[in-house]
Amino acid sequence: MLMNALQAVLVAGIIAYCALLYKSFRKQAHYGRLDPNTSMLKVGVVGAIANFLDTLGIGSFAIKTAFYKQFKMIDDRVLPGTLNGQCVLPTMTQALLFIGAVPVDPLTLISMIVASAVGAAVGAKYVANWNRQLVRLVMSISLLIVGMLILAGLMGWFPLGGEKMGLTGLPLLIGIAGNFVFGALMTVGIGLYAPCMTLVYLLGMNPMAAFPIMMGSCAILSVFSSGAFMRQGAFDAKAVLVVAIAGPIAVVVAATLVQNMNLEMLKWLLTVVVFYTAITMYRSWQSTEKLTAQRLAKAV
Repeated sequence: MLMNALQAVLVAGIIAYCALLYKSFRKQAHYGRLDPNTSMLKVGVVGAIANFLDTLGIGSFAIKTAFYKQFKMIDDRVLPGTLNGQCVLPTMTQALLFIGAVPVDPLTLISMIVASAVGAAVGAKYVANWNRQLVRLVMSISLLIVGMLILAGLMGWFPLGGEKMGLTGLPLLIGIAGNFVFGALMTVGIGLYAPCMTLVYLLGMNPMAAFPIMMGSCAILSVFSSGAFMRQGAFDAKAVLVVAIAGPIAVVVAATLVQNMNLEMLKWLLTVVVFYTAITMYRSWQSTEKLTAQRLAKAV
């Protein structure tokens, strides 16, 4: 019953988003605001690749941002709104596919999804003022340590992981608190996927259980985050539209691959995702530090 209700919420979110995207695209087209320099083919290819990897647990934002900025595909001014708008239908598709296919305990799934949504709402008001650089550095070091622990477990040096598809008692409370924090951290640009996958695994759950939890969390969050940008017109409508089409197709292909993986392969995939995210986050911190230092040097 609870799972059906959650799936109905996701479907309603898809319908509402499609209506908003159609209205926003028509509005930009009517007022001549569609960017003529946006290549829908190039953006579509990048979006498909990024969302394929996103379905494996590797966040799509970093990949898209790297391509868009390197090849000047999207105006920096509308990049945040474009990224948020592009992720809605792919993450909704991910959530529907995995919620229907992976038998996660409904109480665990829904409570952790709700916790992330509440965390994001709180984060938008309070956490967004935190020092983003400090958060990036702490998270990158934490993920690196956790990645080493997971690797040690895979090599048989350290007991880790489990087979559970749900949580109860203290582990459930830890899971809810963790996802609340991860939802809040999304407001400072820290992706939820890798930390959520790590938390689920460290709490003794099957790594596969992380997929509907993290995807359901981001699916619910993305509707609200993208809606604000789209209502203000602060997004590239052509880029969002093409990824809204290409992204879900790539998600379906990748979901088939993930669901056919055995447990050992999933554990190795988790290890790769955690290390990749730790390194990416550290590089973001490092590049910003260098840029700040250069600005200070010029000011002097």
